[in-house]
Amino acid sequence: MPDDLRDPKSEKIRCDACPVMCYIADGKSGACDRYANHAGELVRLDPLTVIQSGAKAVAFLDQGENAQDWDGDVIQGRRDFVTAVGAGTTYPDYKPAPFIVSQEVEGIDMVTVVTEGIFSYCGVKVKIDTDRHIGDERAIVRVEGEAIGHVMTSEYGSKMLSLGGVEHLTGGSKKEGRVTCDALLRLCNREAVEMNIDGGVTMVVEAGKAPIINGVPEKLMRVGCGSATIGMFAKQWHGHVDEVIVLDDHITGVLSEHEAGKGLDMTLSGIRINGRRSTPGRYFQVADPGTGWGGTDVEDPLTILRPADPKRAWPGLRLLMISTTGEQWAYFILDESLEPKPAEITPELLVVAERIAENCEPSLCSVLFMGGAGGSLRAGVTENPVRLTRSVKESLTHVSCGGAEAYVWPGGGITVMVDVMDMPTNSFGYVPTPALVAPIEFTLRREDYGTLGGHMEHIQPVSEVVTPDVRRVAQLALQPNPNDRENYGWSKGDK
Repeated sequence: MPDDLRDPKSEKIRCDACPVMCYIADGKSGACDRYANHAGELVRLDPLTVIQSGAKAVAFLDQGENAQDWDGDVIQGRRDFVTAVGAGTTYPDYKPAPFIVSQEVEGIDMVTVVTEGIFSYCGVKVKIDTDRHIGDERAIVRVEGEAIGHVMTSEYGSKMLSLGGVEHLTGGSKKEGRVTCDALLRLCNREAVEMNIDGGVTMVVEAGKAPIINGVPEKLMRVGCGSATIGMFAKQWHGHVDEVIVLDDHITGVLSEHEAGKGLDMTLSGIRINGRRSTPGRYFQVADPGTGWGGTDVEDPLTILRPADPKRAWPGLRLLMISTTGEQWAYFILDESLEPKPAEITPELLVVAERIAENCEPSLCSVLFMGGAGGSLRAGVTENPVRLTRSVKESLTHVSCGGAEAYVWPGGGITVMVDVMDMPTNSFGYVPTPALVAPIEFTLRREDYGTLGGHMEHIQPVSEVVTPDVRRVAQLALQPNPNDRENYGWSKGDK
């Protein structure tokens, strides 16, 4: 530890791993719980994480000068892959990455640059598989009363949230930044977070688990919109019913009007519904959004019906109304006044209802971390940071996060997105600036690393890095691991 980072009055040492610069007493950890004072030495509490795999090694085959034949898969090999989980940071920017590891792969000398980035510019995109209305687009998402994000555009069978980002981390009150950072950390580490949506629901979100909406766990993701459900199951209904209405907040389907019904020579039933007719058999806005049938506010499906057309409808007409998950259904027969009366569903129709549910996938929450790799990250790789950006864009450098495949967005900079379910447990940390600390690795050929001006003198053979003390995680298993911090007996110290 450099002398200028010591506090001689209290025998504390000053941590330089992030901008907070905590003074830490012996046997205590800093505000982030990631670094501690061990007999006057600054130590990293979480062990460096290595992913082990037994699959075929990655091949790099020359097909002419500077040609690259690489599928981008950096960890599917009979070798250890050193991740950035537990590696430490490059703060204050100019320092080389904590680990720059060399390893031969099928005759090719590869380098992996490993660092934990301090991400002030970061957030998560959350995909929630549900038909339920959780809140209007652009509605504010709150945790502990603080705004941490908003509802985004819905996707097919899913609602989307955009949470975090620099505006919430640094652009609001101190509490907003703290709450946002804490919520992001828990979401990225696959922990449950309860949130409230303005004008919408209370929801518990946990990566890889079903969302809990207003206290009720969601079960199924819809098989399709009302129109798509009509198209998929029309033939199975044909001959067993005269009309089917698949109730959906977005596109409600009416079988006899639908092209699928016409293709089966079905007679128009004269059953009429509320809403705006788009094309034959497809209706918008049949009801308001909600947590009832098909993501609407409907609890009684008969409320969406208008009086039947007496010129087309007939007594005895068989009518099935069903939701897009098959979880709600009701069967009716028209009486002499053409009013639908509840009736016992037939076995044939019940089979189709169960088949719709069978074809629905389990409802899950997906959490994707998204961050911009800025100056400190790139400077830890090379003295000329723009060369790293160009190398990534040219596919000479592969980017991963905790060993997981990362999607690099097009355009300027290095903006990455990764599914937290693909990463080792407890991959993320934080610093109380506030910002998330996330692992990131850059893998490329040694010769390419030299070309982009990398810190060649800091390269270490993998044999010197992978020791018995590192934390090993079997790839694809990613099972929970005990918190190694507890083995050291550290207690949190004040800044």
